[in-house]
Amino acid sequence: YNAVERVANADGYDISNLQFDMDAIKNYSQQVDFFDSNMKSSISNATTMGELVDLLNDDITDNELAARGLSRKDFRMKTGQAKLRGAKFFWNMAVPTGEKSEFYAFGGIGYRNGLAAGFYRRPAYTDGRANTPAFMNGFLPHIESNILDKSVAFGIKGKLGDWDSDLSNTFGQNSFGFHIVNTSNSTLGTSTPIEFDAGGFSFAQNTSNWDLSRFYNDVFSGLNVALGAEFRLENYQLHAGEESSWAAYDKNGEVVTQTTPDSLKVKSFYGKNIPGGSQVFPGFRPANETNAYRTSYAGYFDLEADLTEDFMLSGAVRYENYSDFGSTFNYKLATRYDLGAFAIRAAASTGFRAPSLHQIYFNATATQFLDGIPYEVGTFSNSSRAAQLFGIPKLKEETSQNLSLGLTGNLESMGITFTIDAYQIKIKDRVVLTEQFKKPSKDDNPELWQLFENAGATTAKFFANAVNTTSRGVDVVINHDTKLGSGRLNTSLAATFSKNEVDKDANGNIIINHVSDQLKGLESTFFGERNQINMENAMPTTKVNLTFVYAMNKFNFMLRNVYFGEVTDPDFHKISADPNVAKIHSVYGGKVLTDFSISYGLTNNLKLTLGSNNLLDVYPDVIPGDQVDGKESGFDNTYGGQFVYSRRTSQFGFMGRFVFGRVTYKL
Repeated sequence: YNAVERVANADGYDISNLQFDMDAIKNYSQQVDFFDSNMKSSISNATTMGELVDLLNDDITDNELAARGLSRKDFRMKTGQAKLRGAKFFWNMAVPTGEKSEFYAFGGIGYRNGLAAGFYRRPAYTDGRANTPAFMNGFLPHIESNILDKSVAFGIKGKLGDWDSDLSNTFGQNSFGFHIVNTSNSTLGTSTPIEFDAGGFSFAQNTSNWDLSRFYNDVFSGLNVALGAEFRLENYQLHAGEESSWAAYDKNGEVVTQTTPDSLKVKSFYGKNIPGGSQVFPGFRPANETNAYRTSYAGYFDLEADLTEDFMLSGAVRYENYSDFGSTFNYKLATRYDLGAFAIRAAASTGFRAPSLHQIYFNATATQFLDGIPYEVGTFSNSSRAAQLFGIPKLKEETSQNLSLGLTGNLESMGITFTIDAYQIKIKDRVVLTEQFKKPSKDDNPELWQLFENAGATTAKFFANAVNTTSRGVDVVINHDTKLGSGRLNTSLAATFSKNEVDKDANGNIIINHVSDQLKGLESTFFGERNQINMENAMPTTKVNLTFVYAMNKFNFMLRNVYFGEVTDPDFHKISADPNVAKIHSVYGGKVLTDFSISYGLTNNLKLTLGSNNLLDVYPDVIPGDQVDGKESGFDNTYGGQFVYSRRTSQFGFMGRFVFGRVTYKL
């Protein structure tokens, strides 16, 4: 059909009408050079539009590219780092208000403007999202982000009798706006704008604190007492974009609603409803708009006592009450025992985290690609009617139990200091983003089907308390400082060995929390394999950093080698069409990245630095193609060769070598 469009367009025909004109389709089909005589004859003899749809649904990509004088590279997307412009300004001040008190303030403002591309909207998409009447060869849509950060803090600190007092207030706000460019609302055809204000969201937090502390020299070998209070106000807002950024329009140019008959909806040549809204990111709808508040107040009490010159014991308690999640009481106990050049330390604590306002109220629809096919994925709020119908449990707080044990050492004669710490963190009712629930049929669940229709979504995701997790690890830091020649060499080795696991039963099955009756049989969607790998293996569990810094006269040399351990790709390769056959996931091996820099102090205030991050230009392992171990996988994570490196893992990036020069001036 794209070939027929090309010929018709070259003849001056308004191809927005082509899909309704059988005679025109038949006529222009005869002018497509690479259609053979049998094809042309079959088209001429077709008596219904359905027959033409079947005949013109073949893959003729290579022939059509040649006819257009194009190649596959003309339809490439852009991957990698987004274009970014930004500016920041920070300030601080302090003014004495008495002999033992001062007023202080600090703050800043920052702005960032980013530009990133989505997937190319190709003419071959059968759902009409490429809007070929307006963009004959499709288009590459871009998301322009406008981010503004603001913060200001002020307070008075000083003496209040024998107590140290600090009374302060801190305000911060972040706003994120979406501007979609070089795109289309394809239901508007040739009348579409090419850029849209898609709306955005913001988060603001104001925190007031009063902290008091006092040290008693004559209690044990020293006792520090601290207490304080806090009041916090949070606000999360989500505002809609302009109408054309989110709406689907009918044939009369009216916004599609629940009552719009199917006969008036704009469809592609292949009979599929054309998705509305700006391609790459449909704007936030009025129904998405949110203005949510939360308040909390808290108090804490902390004691730290040196029971002897060598033995320290501390304890703290904290009470906090949330306007939407009730109250919580948490504690921390810690101790340290000095053994001359060594010391042992340990701590135990509990924690509490209320779900963020974002996790509770965020809701939007966005386009995501799976195996090269676009889907409109709706993130429905946890409090939505859709969440109720799927049986998604109401969000509740996360709670944690934390243990740590460590050893420190200071071998002064050898110039060595070190710390070794082991830890365990158990989190109950961890908040996750579920996998995608499928849209039901209208007959099976008309109410839920209509909610999907209203959101313009084909699948749905939710934030939910799904699982418990356990994190264990060991952190090691060793420093060595020595004189070398006419300078000093500092060597630092820092290593982290960690393991994150989703809690399982005795049979090795994941324990999934809060499975309602509606969710039974859908547990793998509520918390799926991708969720598990994201938590356990998608980030390096081993990281080792070895750094050498040599300072000599006005020169400073730095050499750093960082080892990033292996990671597992949450995206899988299916070996067989048999759904009972296990899926396999690509494992990308560990790599060492090397950074190097040379600094020279021109004056006491002015320093010049030249260097390179990732000096040896190391990249992650590439994604395997559509075969694994010589077998057809059925799932191509390169998306037809568009992605060389995984976009699901966070190992160390794939931007390669970065060379820089820096001038530092201290006032």
